[in-house]
Amino acid sequence: MSTVATESSTVLHLTGPVLVGPEQEISGAWVVGGRIHHEKPELPAGAEIRELDGFVVPGLADLHCHLGIGDDGEGTSLATAREQALTDRDTGVLLIRDAGSIIDNSPLQQQADLPRLVRCGRHLARTRRYLRGYAHELEPEDLPAAVTHEAQRGDGWVKLVGDWIDREVGDLTPCWSGEDLAAAADAAHAAGARITTHTFDEATVPLALDAGFDCLEHATGLTDETIERAAATRTPVVTTLVNIDEFETYASQGEAKFPAYAAHMRRLRAGRYERTRDAHDAGIPLLVGTDAGGVLGHGIIHDELDELSRAGLTATQILEAAAWAPRRFLDVPGLEDGAPADLLVVPEDPRAGHGTLRRTRHVVLRGDVVHSH
Repeated sequence: MSTVATESSTVLHLTGPVLVGPEQEISGAWVVGGRIHHEKPELPAGAEIRELDGFVVPGLADLHCHLGIGDDGEGTSLATAREQALTDRDTGVLLIRDAGSIIDNSPLQQQADLPRLVRCGRHLARTRRYLRGYAHELEPEDLPAAVTHEAQRGDGWVKLVGDWIDREVGDLTPCWSGEDLAAAADAAHAAGARITTHTFDEATVPLALDAGFDCLEHATGLTDETIERAAATRTPVVTTLVNIDEFETYASQGEAKFPAYAAHMRRLRAGRYERTRDAHDAGIPLLVGTDAGGVLGHGIIHDELDELSRAGLTATQILEAAAWAPRRFLDVPGLEDGAPADLLVVPEDPRAGHGTLRRTRHVVLRGDVVHSH
């Protein structure tokens, strides 16, 4: 396996345009030593220059991905996790925040041909209130210590399962009290980490906002009130609309035994586009996530972008949610002068239509062309 290279030997001439931001572009750029240069730098002696023609955009981000969980819900080998990452990379995903894995996938961070990986460690869930085998399952009194432990294992992120079906109630309910969530957030922040939560249910979102959580995953339970609150605090929502479309399947599976749960899941699914559009219009930062791994396969980033389009976002807004905003949120450079060259070359302007991202000509990672169509 390869290790992370500090510099690439490839010299690329990007004929552009290069989209540095939603409203900023330059006519072209150069990639030397694995980094992008807005002006032509001094080239290495005898360098062979490769021209790449087309619109240049930052590599896409997937902020809710699981590397190391298989289709059967079991932990995979590291080799399989690598194949998952390669599948995502070849669709243009060059930045991943892993939102919980059964295995220790940190060795993937040392492989230069894989997307940049920011890890959450393992899910933290209430005992018997999540998918079997996925999470560390615990009770409230053990939550702060578990958060501290996962903060030390991950890359500045902790992931908590905020709600799930309560079989005694027969419906979604929060897994934790407001005091539990506040203690978890305090423990994460004391450890220098940020904390996010899986949440489907309406009742969980205000508890997480009260507790000072840094991010919301799925957030199907957003209401007018909590949209206004999350917008005021600029608390991001990671979209997983492909997964939310599967709520009909979950409802059908549970309907005979839990009819209230089934009806609830159908309501959440039916409101997914309106809720996403309202969140965006209110000013909540939307960050693209696929929830790939486990239930869903990898390589589905473009399906998620299509869903955002169905929700009413423009092509520029979709690109913001898929590229620029996630990089700002994770403090990862985009295409500014001197940044690592993690980029895509596409045939048309993606601000005029996000579909061109499916037709990426070249994927460039750390200055190397790792995939071409």
